Parts: sequence; structure tokens; C-alpha cells
Amino acid sequence: MKTSYFIEPKESNFSNYYFFEKGLQDEEVRRITSESESIPSQEAIINDDYRKKSIRTSSIKWLPKDTNWQWIYNKLSDLISIANHSMWNLELTTMHDNIQYTEYYASEDGHYDWHMDIGSGETSFRKVSIVVQMSDPTEYEGGDLQIWLGGTSTLTVPKGLGNVAVFPSFYMHRVSPVTSGTRKSLVMWAGGTPYR
Repeated sequence: MKTSYFIEPKESNFSNYYFFEKGLQDEEVRRITSESESIPSQEAIINDDYRKKSIRTSSIKWLPKDTNWQWIYNKLSDLISIANHSMWNLELTTMHDNIQYTEYYASEDGHYDWHMDIGSGETSFRKVSIVVQMSDPTEYEGGDLQIWLGGTSTLTVPKGLGNVAVFPSFYMHRVSPVTSGTRKSLVMWAGGTPYR
């Protein structure tokens, strides 16, 4: 009898992202914005290099994994689970990173050029990314979250306070330059062992 080490895979859809309109309610957004004011900001950097402002310009805060913030970790985890079960069926076992609260200022040419969220070292644990829009669209211009699926296929995530996009961390994506006002967002990653 021949033994096979392969199992029949589940069907997955890696051709799109998952979207929640109003994944966070207005009062939840206000709570996060208010309670994060006491957390110190820092300049976002890429691979410990402050010189790469042509790639990324933004300010970030890290929301701690403590009892005060546990509710938002739980909520984002639930949204990731729904999206993953519906689309990709990836094995997710951990949230290695803290939630990132990001601000992009038009006055500083706020943007984040095309990139993936997965890489080497600490970022190698990431499998699924979740982005929450924390600004009302009337508060800024530009700052589109765009996802590239190859060739000329680029998806622009609809703007809206509390809107949530979930996608595999190997998708190329960007935040286009903010031309007016300030764009705020939450970002979190779920992952675990290498993709499977």
C-alpha cells in the first residue's frame, strides 16, 4: 500500500482582500483615539533606518497587550478569524506584534510606498494583516490604502471611519501620499509558524 504525505487542500481565494464596513463603531474609534493620547509617539522607521523617508513617513504608537487594551485585541482577532475562515484558511496561532496606531500627516508628506508586511526576523511570523481606518474621510485627502494583485490590478479600499481591510501579509500594498489633513489607522498582524 502506497503512503501519501499530501492531504487534499481546502479551496482558498488569494485574489482579493476581506472588507468590513464599520468593523469598528464610532464610539470604539473615539475610545481608542482618546486613550492612546497618553502613549508616546515615535517616527516610523524601516529596518532601523531613519533615512528611508522616500519609502515611509509616518508617526506610530504601540498599543500594549494589557487589560485596558485587551478588548481591541480580541475584536481584531475575531475579524481576522472571520476573514481567514472565509478566504484563505491559513494556520494562525499568534499575534506576535502589538497593535500599531499610525498617523500620516500631509504636512510631512505622510505615505508608505509599496511593501509587504512579511519579511525576515520578527516580521517572518506574520501571515495576515488587518488595517482599521481611524479617520473620517472628511478629515484628510489622499492617503488611500491600495492593494496590488499583480499586473495592472490595484484595489483601493473604500474610505470610511471604522472600515476594516484584512489581507495576507505577502500582498503588496501602500498608503498613497496624504495631500491634506491627517490619516489615522490601526494595524495588526496575525501569524505563527511559516505559511501552511
